[in-house]
Amino acid sequence: MRYSTPEAGLRGSLTPGVLLLTVGVLLVQLGFLLSYIGAFHHPEPQRVPLAVVAPQQAAERIDALPGRPVEVTAVRDEAAARARIMDRDAQGAYVMNPRGERDTLLVASGAGGAVTEALERIGRDVAADQGRRLRVEDIAPSGEQDHNSLTAFYLVVGWLVGGYLVASLLGVVAGTRPARPGLAALRLGGAAVYSVLAGLGAAIIVGPVLHALDGHFVALWWIGALTVFGTAAVTMALEAFFGIVGIGIAVVIFVVLGNPSAGGAFQKHLIPPFWRAIGDWLPAGAGTSAVRNTVYFAGNALASPMVVLAGWAVAGVVLLLLGSARRRESDLALPI
Repeated sequence: MRYSTPEAGLRGSLTPGVLLLTVGVLLVQLGFLLSYIGAFHHPEPQRVPLAVVAPQQAAERIDALPGRPVEVTAVRDEAAARARIMDRDAQGAYVMNPRGERDTLLVASGAGGAVTEALERIGRDVAADQGRRLRVEDIAPSGEQDHNSLTAFYLVVGWLVGGYLVASLLGVVAGTRPARPGLAALRLGGAAVYSVLAGLGAAIIVGPVLHALDGHFVALWWIGALTVFGTAAVTMALEAFFGIVGIGIAVVIFVVLGNPSAGGAFQKHLIPPFWRAIGDWLPAGAGTSAVRNTVYFAGNALASPMVVLAGWAVAGVVLLLLGSARRRESDLALPI
């Protein structure tokens, strides 16, 4: 007769697979800290797109400010400056008054509170240096229940969490790798239903319940459904190719890389170049832009983020079907 000892149980639990997964979790945790602190510890404006209505010499002087905090585009009049802001081609506009000493700074806090505050500081410094006064006008303000336009970001974070959690749950319960494409299609169908319900629930919460983003119920519903489905499909595809490790890869993509670069608390022209470069191509950044552009900018510049979200969804579907066709094992997770 054999007797199990605590030492034997401990040795049995410390398999190479467990150790490898533990190291992987540690790396993800450290990556999380590095990404958030690295992106946010020293926000400063870098080439913020600014329309300027002023004589050429004055516009060039603003464009050449130390450190290049703004990138100036000269426009003919205030109407053109407003159009550039609403079309999402500029974050703000400096309008010099040739017949007086009071200039106007146009901002759009619906695009994000941090970049608006940065532009106000820059505008006041420019006016003070020239001995002029400044009036600030917010032409696309964030809602009364949407402080600093942060709701869009947290809404998208909720969608992403739901997407990779439902995919992870399916992987744990039914195996990370569908045995054949038919089963993969069935999972995708379930994820689609879940995504529609998740988008609907979120639209109800931010609209009729909290009144944080009112007036765009249907649009937010379907932006949410697409975001959740794309996240779930990509997570399931990663599981199909990498087993349980795929869940960790999904967290790296959607959280470690996605959240700091999304333009939530600090918009992309305030964060380091790496994060600025990747943000628009990840679901978090694309989703945040899609929501803000829908709610505060009359749906302008919506095509690009929606194409990105759709691209992730299509890639997830294709890769999951390929993974299930290529490998028919139900689950190749590491032994624990």
